[in-house]
Amino acid sequence: MIILSNGKGKHVMLSRQCDIFEYMEKQEIKKGKFKFIDLFAGIGGIRLAFEHVGGVCVFSSEWDDNACKTYKANFGDQPYGDITKIEAKDIPDFDILLAGFPCQPFSIAGKKTGFNHETQGTLFFDVERILKEKKPKAFLLENVKNLTAHDNGNTFKTIISHLEALGYCVYAKVLNALDYGVPQKRERIIICGFLNKVNFEFPEPIPADQRKTLSDILETNVDKKYYVKDNIRVSRLSRLRDKNFPKPYISHENMAGSITPHPYCSALRAGASANYILVNDERRPTERELLRIQGFPDTYKIVVNYGQIKHQTGNSVAVPMIEAVAKQMMIAMKITEENNG
Repeated sequence: MIILSNGKGKHVMLSRQCDIFEYMEKQEIKKGKFKFIDLFAGIGGIRLAFEHVGGVCVFSSEWDDNACKTYKANFGDQPYGDITKIEAKDIPDFDILLAGFPCQPFSIAGKKTGFNHETQGTLFFDVERILKEKKPKAFLLENVKNLTAHDNGNTFKTIISHLEALGYCVYAKVLNALDYGVPQKRERIIICGFLNKVNFEFPEPIPADQRKTLSDILETNVDKKYYVKDNIRVSRLSRLRDKNFPKPYISHENMAGSITPHPYCSALRAGASANYILVNDERRPTERELLRIQGFPDTYKIVVNYGQIKHQTGNSVAVPMIEAVAKQMMIAMKITEENNG
């Protein structure tokens, strides 16, 4: 049971986390009450999630020109460039730091070079220096699941120890996008930190009947340009593990060449081959479908070519999963504020 103030000298008792957040919405406790910065912003998936829970972005940074083009078209902001060249003191004050710092150094699909990656391995330490200088109330970091196992777990231990040394209470958990409403198996490590002690819990998976399926996100009357050549289709079908698998499905070709059908999409990857995933072993997902697989709304504007959208969605996040975490962060911070108030 949680007791929250209604701002008028009275208190209400709430039992469920969803009740708490609904109450916060009605009381406008969350609306415009916190500012955040969006580092390694990509196309703004994490930003979108935190805007949905009332946040206001005051600074963004991204160095990929095409990602910046998509970002500006959808948010109206031109992200600043290379974060390594930006002084922390020059960043506006904010409450929450958000960073999906580059995953390639730790990815199974990459070379797993970690902190030794020539250009991206040390970018976590730019997050650290900004946290040290600005001391925001909280942060959320996102990366690939393999970050927890890289270098026998030493890389992850280093990251957590550095964050705790800054005075943050740190929580970390691997979450799967499938559990939060999108038809994509995408496991990611989420690291949340709070400057004050809070009673934070990661979100529970949503009920199966509330999750979107492939039927919900796949388009009809798809242009012929998305369909693969007959020889590719025949080859895929000949290697399909379950030839009676019900449609719609999305098949995934692994490194050994085996084709496995699923009632969901395997994790989108920025550097994957053109036919890494196929719908019913007939065609590639459309640009809109790729965005839907990550939980982006249909109002999200597409201003780059197919190859870039494939790359950008592969580097992005499952928006509903991040939003679920954001809600839990808001609840934990509000309850702590009430208890200390």
